[in-house]
Amino acid sequence: MARTRKQRTPSATTTTTTTQPTPLAHPDRSKAPSIDDQTLYKIAEQRQLFQQAAARELKSNVAVKKIRLGNQDDDSSSDDDDDTENEVPTLSLGAERILEAMLWTTSLAMLHFTFDVLVQHQYGTTIAWRQVCHRTLSAWAVFLMLFYALHPRKSDQTLLPGLAARYQAPLRQAIFFAISVVSGCYLIYVTNMKGYLATQQRAPPLGCLWIWAVMELELLWATLSLLVALGYIYLGGYNIK
Repeated sequence: MARTRKQRTPSATTTTTTTQPTPLAHPDRSKAPSIDDQTLYKIAEQRQLFQQAAARELKSNVAVKKIRLGNQDDDSSSDDDDDTENEVPTLSLGAERILEAMLWTTSLAMLHFTFDVLVQHQYGTTIAWRQVCHRTLSAWAVFLMLFYALHPRKSDQTLLPGLAARYQAPLRQAIFFAISVVSGCYLIYVTNMKGYLATQQRAPPLGCLWIWAVMELELLWATLSLLVALGYIYLGGYNIK
């Protein structure tokens, strides 16, 4: 037999609650905010959140700098290793000076060889090649010593130890001026007053010394030395052969 369900009636103790919707409205901005009102900024200040964030950022920056410095040290060490591996050994000042003197005087020796051959050819004599080579080597040795002692260098301008630095260059110019005048005038005298044997022996080294001395002189002093040679030719009644 079917039973019918009775409808329950609310008891006296049961209270019915109805939810009222929250009205949507802007806050009242006409009055100043209360002192007790809490904002996110104030809460962050109270909990020192900004200080904590700054501390964390500082720690992260320090860590990044350490990593970068470590990488730079590794790169610099690797670069130093590469530099040491690729480093070319350099010469000492003495060795460099000797090589420079040999280079310059070799050119002078070749010029001496050419002058010697031309002088013998001028007088129509048979060229003795062994004697020419011997005289060239002897002249090269003399040129090497003179060049090593007198040629100015950038690293060391001292010609006479003990002399003030401002007098070193004028002293060197005076020496080259004297060499130019003496060798030029003596070459003119030998070629005009001496025989062919003396000319063959003395003209090549004198010509090389004259050219080298003029090259070492400054323009003013070189011009003056050439004018002295021209004056010697004019006063002595010589001519250029």
